[in-house]
Amino acid sequence: MSDRKTLDFFINGVPAVAYAGETVIQAARRAGVDIPHFCWHPQLSVPGNCRICMVEVEQDDGEPWFDIGCNMPVTAGMRVLTESDTVKKLRRDTMQFITLNHPVDCGICNKSGECTLQDYHYEHNGRKSLSADTKNHATKFYSLTDRILLDNERCIMCTRCVRFTHEVSGSRALAAVQRGDHALIRPAEGADFGADAYSDNVIDICPVGALLARKDLANARVWYTEATPSVCPGCARGCTVDLWHRKADWKLTALDPALNQRLERVTPRETPEVNGPWVCNKARDLATVFERPRATEATVRGRPVPVADAVAVAAERLAGARAAAVLVSSWGSNEELAAFQAAFAGRLGAAVRAWVKADHHPQPGEVVEDALLIVADKNPNRRGALAHVPAWDGTLPADADVVLVWGEGVPASALPAGAFVIRLGSYADPANAADHAAADLFLPVSIQTERDGHYTNLHGVVSGFRGYRAPPPGVLHAEALFQAWAPALAAPLAMAGGPA
Repeated sequence: MSDRKTLDFFINGVPAVAYAGETVIQAARRAGVDIPHFCWHPQLSVPGNCRICMVEVEQDDGEPWFDIGCNMPVTAGMRVLTESDTVKKLRRDTMQFITLNHPVDCGICNKSGECTLQDYHYEHNGRKSLSADTKNHATKFYSLTDRILLDNERCIMCTRCVRFTHEVSGSRALAAVQRGDHALIRPAEGADFGADAYSDNVIDICPVGALLARKDLANARVWYTEATPSVCPGCARGCTVDLWHRKADWKLTALDPALNQRLERVTPRETPEVNGPWVCNKARDLATVFERPRATEATVRGRPVPVADAVAVAAERLAGARAAAVLVSSWGSNEELAAFQAAFAGRLGAAVRAWVKADHHPQPGEVVEDALLIVADKNPNRRGALAHVPAWDGTLPADADVVLVWGEGVPASALPAGAFVIRLGSYADPANAADHAAADLFLPVSIQTERDGHYTNLHGVVSGFRGYRAPPPGVLHAEALFQAWAPALAAPLAMAGGPA
């Protein structure tokens, strides 16, 4: 970027620098000057149809000219005004036009609190409609897909959603039909927006409340919730996201307490080197992963026991093993993996052999891989885990006397008969409960939303996540568990105790 040609110009009388080919709105943003915009988006083409980004350019002859900042390239010495009286009047007039047929139903709109139209009306207009004519009515809650509803009365025809499907996701599934104040967004002929694996991004980039997520409809106001930075574990891309959940200040007391911990929605957290401003729909559905029924009891041969007793038995078994096999989770954080390495280091390759397994595989109907973000490996930290131990080939030594399975993805039928099986797991859903019950010893461990950590994605980029809720009672952090085992595993093998 630094070797690009630069141009000197002025914004509101203040010297500024633009890169050659930049538009006024781009250069202004880098200079810290916000020019209002609806249709412009930094990742999409420029349609220039909302006109709210109008700016004034001073001329030496005293006659200024006006143009839209989103499509006007910066020239050397240009003198741009973004807050002149004339520009302010043009914005007010544009806002009057944009809200001419808008229902202004902020009180019941899901976008309220995050709506650009709402913000700009307050900042740049602030007056009721000058029109006395009846507003044109349009389709309410039109079903675009089984995930997205469209309120055409709120739509201001910025066409961001249309351009997204043409220029980013590639589905070309949306189009504008009819003209003028009767124009509507509709599915494009012959296209299936429901098959677009990135469709929910149009909800984020919609500047108003026209595009609505069905599952989030009327769940919680924006100001009831807060975002915790996290990483999507859905594939090895490791897209950075925000997990939205209820604020402590807005805690519910008369309803189900679980609502205070519920994951309300997931949105992208922009990281240029990982996912930019986008995520796939699988990331939006992380609640279906994180909010599965939890495993909360330690067991020995199927009987609940105090968790401290189970930890001690596991340590004794691992310390006394002559040929232990460990299957390491590719959903474990870098911190957990480092604790594992430190605890088992003295025995790896000798009494303990370890491999990295896949916790998750592509599911039927899922997009396995594409050219945008989705990759075939459905595990977030395989690369981080492979920095410690090699990949598992699907077989285990027949002489293994103790097998430790950390995480999901390995059924009981894949384990050698006669071995003492220890499992570390988090979920009690049907896919895991039977395997946990079949284990000789089971220990419940925390999940990503209950701890801090980092993942290393397929390209080696490390991204961090934070927990926003405490684990259920009786549930351990795997990192602490490995640290608790470390003293027993540090003892010389010849002096270690035998099987319990």
